Amino acid sequence: MSKRIDYAKASPEGYKAFGGVHAYLQKCSLPQELIHLVYLRVSQINGCAYCIDMHSRDLLKQGMTVDKLVLVPVWREAGDLFDKRERAALAWAETVTRVAQTGVPDADYAAASAEFNERELADLTYAIGLMNAFNRLGVTFRVLPAAAARQS
Repeated sequence: MSKRIDYAKASPEGYKAFGGVHAYLQKCSLPQELIHLVYLRVSQINGCAYCIDMHSRDLLKQGMTVDKLVLVPVWREAGDLFDKRERAALAWAETVTRVAQTGVPDADYAAASAEFNERELADLTYAIGLMNAFNRLGVTFRVLPAAAARQS
């Protein structure tokens, strides 16, 4: 697999616009570890190697254990390893990312809104949308994960 274009260099204004959402999310009221957890799960669903690599490393730097990190794809089977808000965020990330299949049912909305206030839920959904957009850029333009890029 070879990289296609550097989309940030090709369209810096577009990249900067996405960066504005990212900057907002870094200062919103949601914990950064929760946002990175959601970024990772969305990236796993979308198969974006670059983002999976980056957000896994971010979570490790923030103190997430390897034991927990490797269970993100199967969080429902991980017992209480993920707390109630993490489980709600992961479920919301999955249903919103798979919107074409799920239609984001009322039950999923009710479950998420039981854990997050309106602003938090909007911010969480911005994070999910942003990562879905970045995943599409990463997969489309074949952005290599850090470990693969070092070997190129």
